[in-house]
Amino acid sequence: MPQAHSLASEEPCIPRCSATFDENTVPPWTRGDVRGVLERGNKPTPTAFGSHPSEEWIFSAMTNLKPTLAWIGLLSLMGSIDLLAQVPTSVKLFQPGALRVLILSGRNNHDWRTTTPHLRQLLVQTGRFDVRISEEPAGITAKTLAAYDALVVAYCGPRWGEETEKAVTDFVRSGKGMVVVHGASYAFSGHEVLGDRHTPTGIVEPAWPDYRQLVGGYWPARPALGFHGRRHSFRVTVKRPDHSVFRGLKEEFWATDELYHGMTFLPHAQVLAAAYDDPAMNGTGKEEPIVTAQSYGKGRVFYSALGHEVAAMSEPGFASLFVRGTEWAATGQVTLNGEAAVTSGMRPDGAAGPLLRLLVVTGGHDFEPSFYTVFEGRGPWSWSHVLANREAFRRDIRPDVDVLVLYDLSQEIDDTGRQNLKAFLESGKAVVVLHHAIADYNDWEWWTREVVGGKYLLKAEGSTPPSTFKHDEELFIRPATSHPLINSIGPVHLWDETYKGMWISPKSQVLLTTDNSTSDGPVAWISPYNKSRVVYIQLGHGSSAHRHPAYQLLVRNAILWTAGRKPG
Repeated sequence: MPQAHSLASEEPCIPRCSATFDENTVPPWTRGDVRGVLERGNKPTPTAFGSHPSEEWIFSAMTNLKPTLAWIGLLSLMGSIDLLAQVPTSVKLFQPGALRVLILSGRNNHDWRTTTPHLRQLLVQTGRFDVRISEEPAGITAKTLAAYDALVVAYCGPRWGEETEKAVTDFVRSGKGMVVVHGASYAFSGHEVLGDRHTPTGIVEPAWPDYRQLVGGYWPARPALGFHGRRHSFRVTVKRPDHSVFRGLKEEFWATDELYHGMTFLPHAQVLAAAYDDPAMNGTGKEEPIVTAQSYGKGRVFYSALGHEVAAMSEPGFASLFVRGTEWAATGQVTLNGEAAVTSGMRPDGAAGPLLRLLVVTGGHDFEPSFYTVFEGRGPWSWSHVLANREAFRRDIRPDVDVLVLYDLSQEIDDTGRQNLKAFLESGKAVVVLHHAIADYNDWEWWTREVVGGKYLLKAEGSTPPSTFKHDEELFIRPATSHPLINSIGPVHLWDETYKGMWISPKSQVLLTTDNSTSDGPVAWISPYNKSRVVYIQLGHGSSAHRHPAYQLLVRNAILWTAGRKPG
């Protein structure tokens, strides 16, 4: 396969001039400081300044400058060193090894309030990026951008001002990246600025000429057929399969979106993908550019005409090209593996990994449908649901399930079910027991004492009375220990059902407790079972718990931790 075209140019060279340094050309109030830099031999430490020209280079440069320029040159150099000094400190605040991306948003005639978080999620879930968002780009400076590798422009509003616009162009020109999404191509065009939902504002500003060079095109005027025809599903054809962004991908993919037409593209813009604009959908009857890539100085810009709203951004084709395009803009290369980059999920420690496979078992007890919100879109997993333990354990589930989540209330389990459930646990697979599932299998001592580490007594056992419950109790919950499963949660205040009079193994590691008098105290623990990880969470009766962010995070963390992944 041919090599991808590289848009990167050569490294910058440092100009050198020839002249003689004269201390008398330096203002007298600074001579001591200058001489100290040139004579003391005290090199600034890397932790303070990062990578920068050496002291010997400064001396060489100073002695080769014209006397009238010596002081100005030193000030300029020291200013550059001061700017560079900000980079290492800022970088330490990001995830190690991640590409650092800043999304510029906050104004757009499209629904930026929903699309901006979605763009961030697409990037973050790959494990490749650490992402920040600015909803007020005006006022951003070069120091703001110094630590970032790429900008994503999801903005279409008033201009940012001379300082910010220069900071952005210098950022890309220096070798960094930019991604421009959908309506952001209209920004700074010299046409009327539109508000939310395409509301006219009457604001017309001069065009920003450098921006059209960055984007690789511009809107000269309102096209005769408008900016696009009717939204519909259409095939996008890859024109440069050798380019890093598309290498290894299918040469066609579907989009359900607006198909832009009438934009003028500049000669330096490489069209990577295009789509036929069907006249039946008020299109031009021509093939229109959809994805372009271009260089700007030493930097790279990736433009996608796709991405009208979250539904359009949820198409696998858009998601894949967006994350790959962002990586290419930031580095000039693509390491993300096709559509797997946006469908495989991620571990909370930032590394890409396969989706966990959850099996959720219910049955034997009524519950509110809000229970399903605990799983949908909450973590790096796919999940299936069965309505009874008979269905769940009638076969060996080890090949297909990583984490078993129990929310049932079952007493009967046949020999086949027992064997399969026991084989699952003894193989080291994970189990999370929720709320009333603490009352499962009261007569199966191995299950209650060894696996769950606790038991809700449905009936009296000798002199021990049955356990009790009470609905709609106000609970103030606090951590009982320090553990990765709960360290990101802290105290919780919610209303839920409580249990009292349960048997709790003294070997169980209690994670969360409450002082509510209708509760035993412990409301979450790690069981003493040593062949796999098992967690019990007593909370979770109804929607007030199911929809509580702390509860959802607690269940998420329990799933991740029992599966051997890092909670977060």
